[in-house]
Amino acid sequence: MSAPGTSSGPAVDAPRAPQSPCALLLLLLLLLCALGALLGRGWLRGRGARRPPPGPAPWPLVGILGDTLLSLLLRRGRPGPARSSAALQVKLAELARQYGSVFSIFVGPQRVVVLNDFRSVRQALVQQAEVFSDRPRMPLLSIVTQEKGLVFAPYGPVWRQQRKFSHATLRHFGLGKLSLEPRIIEELTFVKQEIQRHGDAPFSPVPIISNAVSNVICSLCFGRRFDYTDREFKKLLDLMSRGLEICLSSQLMLVNVCPWFYYLPFGPFREVRQIQGDITVFLKQIIRDHREALDTENPRDFIDMYLLHAQEERARDGGSSFSEDYLFYIIGDLFIAGTDTTTNSLLWSLLYMSLHLDVQEKVYEEIKTVVGLTRPPSLTDKARMPYTEATIMEVQRLAAVVPLAIPHMTSEETEFQGYTIPKGTVILPNLWAVHRDPVLWERPDEFCPSRFLDDQGQLLKTEAFIPFGIGKRVCMGEQLAKMELFLMFVSLLQSFALALPEDAEPPLLTGRFGLTSAPHPFKVVISKR
Repeated sequence: MSAPGTSSGPAVDAPRAPQSPCALLLLLLLLLCALGALLGRGWLRGRGARRPPPGPAPWPLVGILGDTLLSLLLRRGRPGPARSSAALQVKLAELARQYGSVFSIFVGPQRVVVLNDFRSVRQALVQQAEVFSDRPRMPLLSIVTQEKGLVFAPYGPVWRQQRKFSHATLRHFGLGKLSLEPRIIEELTFVKQEIQRHGDAPFSPVPIISNAVSNVICSLCFGRRFDYTDREFKKLLDLMSRGLEICLSSQLMLVNVCPWFYYLPFGPFREVRQIQGDITVFLKQIIRDHREALDTENPRDFIDMYLLHAQEERARDGGSSFSEDYLFYIIGDLFIAGTDTTTNSLLWSLLYMSLHLDVQEKVYEEIKTVVGLTRPPSLTDKARMPYTEATIMEVQRLAAVVPLAIPHMTSEETEFQGYTIPKGTVILPNLWAVHRDPVLWERPDEFCPSRFLDDQGQLLKTEAFIPFGIGKRVCMGEQLAKMELFLMFVSLLQSFALALPEDAEPPLLTGRFGLTSAPHPFKVVISKR
């Protein structure tokens, strides 16, 4: 949801291809759909606010982002994340220098208010959380999630019930506790075996790290791990990755303008429906297997606990929101969001260590002193490893894996810093800008772990460091992510020295923006300690 970046595009002198009749037809359809949306929803929702936040004037019909939208529509090639998306958080931070830390833009008829400093983010998401904690009703999300689950579901009593139960149940199975530590350490033995298979040849760490992080989620939710060669497991991870790529493509974004596009029988529309169907079959089969083998006296994992709770709720109240259908969407959220965010955080950590060998050596020396080279690390070591912890925090600050958080929405009209924010306004907390604010961070674009240490070398707690967000919608998997990041990072640097291949160009640090900000593809070379 991360470092400053520049967007790539066609060369200035490239000849412009003539627009085909098909492209012109699509353009006409888009404009007609946009016009219909405006007439149905009201021209420029929130435009009549008494004193709205300032911002650039919107384009007629399609809003300020209309030129980008149309260029993406006519872009050729395989669908993928928009080329300009990687720098969106940077562009929004630049607009803040012109219009202030709280400003408005329009996407079609929808007003979007961007929060670009810590004071504004904290005021909205913590101090005025009851108003700012809802989620936008976007047609694509509504179709895919049915407005259920934990990440995209509307804020309200049902969401609070589901989140409270889910958090308590995950804690029961070790979330944030030492009892989960052996599962993570066990997974790391498989990670090391896979890494050592590459010898001294350069390799991409993406599949290994993704498999490991996914398996930790699987152990909590499904009560089991999957072998890295398991065909169904590999297929699920591939489907998840491809599904996220397509859902963030320019073509699928048209569904938010005209929802029936989702059901078109060709291209990415057909593919995303197929992916959704395949993932549904996989997860619902796991739920079905759990139901058939359910032991009421010995629940094994999250699914068992949820099924038992749903039975109890049905016995007391037939109108309960707890159901196998809702469980399916929660499992999807935990699996997809939990895998993507932590995987990318670990990949950024490995990349930064490969680029900053001096920091890598300091971390290794601390590991050698506190943990040693034979026993696996433990969460109890963390308090005595301030430099290692500061290094992880600095990676999270610069990478800003979720740079724009997950969009929020106001549930009613409210006053905010002297402005009127209408009901239904989309809110974008620019966490990337918070983590790069020169008022808060000295030399904010530099990689400097010592910024999180005091004069005695002890860890500094910084209020404006919010990689998991803040408020009622703060990432529920924060404690699990912190455990995985620390244990996996320490274990890997305890065993291996990391470096980029000698002939490799340093990869871009701008990030590739999907559901989260991932590093551009890179390879590493490892040598055993």
